[in-house]
Amino acid sequence: MKKNNKDIDIICIGETLIDFIGHQSGVLINNTRDYHRYLGGSPTNVAMNAARLGLKAKMVATVGNDGLGEYILKRFEEIGVGTDYIRSIDHQPTSVIFVSRSEATPDFLPFREADYFISEDQLCTETLSRSKIFHTTCFALSKKPAQTTILKKAEEAHLLGCQLSIDVNYAEKIWPNREEAIQIVQAYCKLNPLVKISDDDMLRLFRETLPHEKIFDFFHQAGATTVCLTLGRDGVKLSQKDREIIEMPAIKLDKVIDTTGAGDAFWSGFLFAYIKEKPVEDCLKVALKLAALKLQNVGRLPDNINIFSELL
Repeated sequence: MKKNNKDIDIICIGETLIDFIGHQSGVLINNTRDYHRYLGGSPTNVAMNAARLGLKAKMVATVGNDGLGEYILKRFEEIGVGTDYIRSIDHQPTSVIFVSRSEATPDFLPFREADYFISEDQLCTETLSRSKIFHTTCFALSKKPAQTTILKKAEEAHLLGCQLSIDVNYAEKIWPNREEAIQIVQAYCKLNPLVKISDDDMLRLFRETLPHEKIFDFFHQAGATTVCLTLGRDGVKLSQKDREIIEMPAIKLDKVIDTTGAGDAFWSGFLFAYIKEKPVEDCLKVALKLAALKLQNVGRLPDNINIFSELL
């Protein structure tokens, strides 16, 4: 299919759920008294942010046939994310995660139910052939049947000329079998996705602090050409196979309000600029600006982020 016939900018496949984010700042879950409800899940955040940026975004996910599932579908429709590929099921409730509000990596407590019941019949070949980006996460790949579905559809999307993407947001709470996680991530990377990782993710995945070059080599050897490593306050490094590493500092902020979803905001900005066919340096600049904006807002990015369209 010709590129100009690809009228869907991004398909996000994986977890959609409810984040209950603590109201009290700087305390762990055991000392959090009150929570506020937000639509969450890493690919969900990317889809929502993409739609706010003016892109045509679709979400492939599963929710429970319950009040929280209804809330999720309503929020997607309000923002303009396509819900044709979201399934509601009766036998499992909508997944929820309790999250502490923090300036550092937040504490979280997951209750996974409906989110991983993603089946192959939710996403057809015709839709994949019309899509520019196919994005998923380590979280989404951690349980079957979603794992099987995503790997199969990713391979199909790749063969149809769709650029793959993955956030390797590994956490042992979500995926206790670390060896399996590494194998599945390597299998996905054979299809040359754009890879987003963080230093926290890599410490959890490899259980040691590795030099950045070794981390990049791991993903390059698996098959990924472009790997983006976020370093929190220390900014970002991007490695393209056989090229010099690009480094950029984080945007300085007087105060961090909430870190939840900052990585998703970063990657939303990167993919937005990538879809607009901008150089990777520009992709990183937009990504850093969106991450900084998220760090100053609780729960999600504000609706007026379409002003970033004017930056390109």
